[in-house]
Amino acid sequence: MNRQRKQKGRPVSGWLVLDKPVAMGSTACVSKIKWLYRAAKAGHAGTLDPLASGMLPIALGDATKTVPFVMDGIKTYRFTIRWGAETTTDDLEGEIVRTSSTRPSRVEIEAALDHFRGEIEQVPPAFSAIKIEGERAYDLAREGQSVDLAARRVRIERLEIVDSPSADDTEFETECGKGTYVRAIARDLGRMLGCFGHVSQLRRTGVGPFRSEDLVELAALTEREGDLEALDALLLPAAAALADLPEIAVTPPQATRILAGNSLILRGNQTCGETADAFATIGGELLAIGAVEQGAFHPRRVFSRAMREKGRMTRADAALP
Repeated sequence: MNRQRKQKGRPVSGWLVLDKPVAMGSTACVSKIKWLYRAAKAGHAGTLDPLASGMLPIALGDATKTVPFVMDGIKTYRFTIRWGAETTTDDLEGEIVRTSSTRPSRVEIEAALDHFRGEIEQVPPAFSAIKIEGERAYDLAREGQSVDLAARRVRIERLEIVDSPSADDTEFETECGKGTYVRAIARDLGRMLGCFGHVSQLRRTGVGPFRSEDLVELAALTEREGDLEALDALLLPAAAALADLPEIAVTPPQATRILAGNSLILRGNQTCGETADAFATIGGELLAIGAVEQGAFHPRRVFSRAMREKGRMTRADAALP
């Protein structure tokens, strides 16, 4: 006899924009948040190294379906390069493998930055989560194996000096696309300048549609442990991840069609240009993600569970044509 497996955890849905503390891994953060919220499902939108702090967007429940849209967004980092040494990990955690007594001037650094803007080829750090024949590169590197990663094209929208607190340290800010490694910027910039360098501090301040004002500290969450209503109040709606996409507000009868997987002809203020990605909402709640073609919304991912649990679809609504 087939029995439907009972789902463990609450069907809570939304985004928590965690201010990740230094020394805590991204996976550990997700586990902690999932436990605090007693959530059935959780995932994050972009790993942060343990030595990094800052924005780690964590999706709960149905919001996990919107993770790819956040992952593809622009990320903003504030970081410091310490000159004079290159390390195995390209940050403070690794062993020093090269040193130099040379220190670059601000003018020299500024001149070199043009090589790191726009579309560039970048070799990821050996200590990265990239898989090589099924194994994580950082696992192979920790075992002392040689890690040879191919260069990949990444995009750096902005890279500029913020401060120069000493001859040994320069602080930068960058906006970059998916797959960019700040540690690789430090490594390659140090090599180009002939002085070597590694990241000594790293903080992520923006991911896709999320900004610094959305950040929630871990202490604020642990203070509310056990108070699920107070914890839920700190969540952003699942639709917050889609802020850069066209939004289509629908009526209950139209929502019924979408929940059934049917296309919807757009009328009046619902109309928008053709696009591969748009999202439909009802009463401000995320209903579906899909494409707009030939004046119709074609749902691709439907959030029926969240809608029905919130009681927005009544039997009367479902009976309407």
